[in-house]
Amino acid sequence: MSDKPSKSHGRLAISATAKPRDLMTDRPDLAGAWTAKIITLFPEAFPGVLGASLTGKALQEGKWKLDAIDLRLFGEGKHRNVDDTPAGGGAGMVLRPDIMGRAIRFAQKDAPDDRARWPLVYLSPRGNPFTQHTAERFAAAEGITMICGRFEGLDQRVIDHYDIEEVSLGDFVMTGGEIAAQAMIDATIRLRPGILGNAASTEEESFSEGLLEHPQYTRPATWEGRDIPEVLTSGDHGKVAKWRKEQAEEITKARRPDLWRAYTQDKAKH
Repeated sequence: MSDKPSKSHGRLAISATAKPRDLMTDRPDLAGAWTAKIITLFPEAFPGVLGASLTGKALQEGKWKLDAIDLRLFGEGKHRNVDDTPAGGGAGMVLRPDIMGRAIRFAQKDAPDDRARWPLVYLSPRGNPFTQHTAERFAAAEGITMICGRFEGLDQRVIDHYDIEEVSLGDFVMTGGEIAAQAMIDATIRLRPGILGNAASTEEESFSEGLLEHPQYTRPATWEGRDIPEVLTSGDHGKVAKWRKEQAEEITKARRPDLWRAYTQDKAKH
């Protein structure tokens, strides 16, 4: 069977198509735009929340691209089956290696082989935890291909054959990888130049220095008998910075001892 699925076309149709749905709209095709390719059984789930707010605006402006690739198009038989029963028995179904292999080859045909330039990722609860450092690594690449799992998961031979990186959104199980993919892409895209518009926004957030973010306040100055901390209205930028750093350290120490331990160890080295 050919790696190239049969074609059907439509500007915003949710029906199966060999062309990425979101790239069939009238958007600028900017050279070198960071691209996310998503292999999924539910291409209609994209762009989802990624189509809103700043990430959506950047998508419309062509500052990044999204290719939702329908795994079902690579299936076999009348119903385009993509899964089969687990070897050795057990509940559920497993995504077939031959089907996924065809989808991966289709997705990767114009992507660099260097995984630093273009990571190939399987969203899995047994993967390495997704962190801010992971987002920074993905953002530094030219693009990424993500495989959204379903059922009991993906045949291990595909993971081994293509040396796929497994990444987990957290220590919990979801029905599929689509929501995890959107969360990871959102965390990654916002680090790309020109997306947020204010580089300082990403520099002062949680995890940027290994700490959780300090508390935020805005008008009115008094609400329900609670005042904005006086230091924040003092106009003394040095005192404000010091207060924010102290608050970030206190919150991190209380809520995330793992981050606090890593932070203090890193400080000791320097």
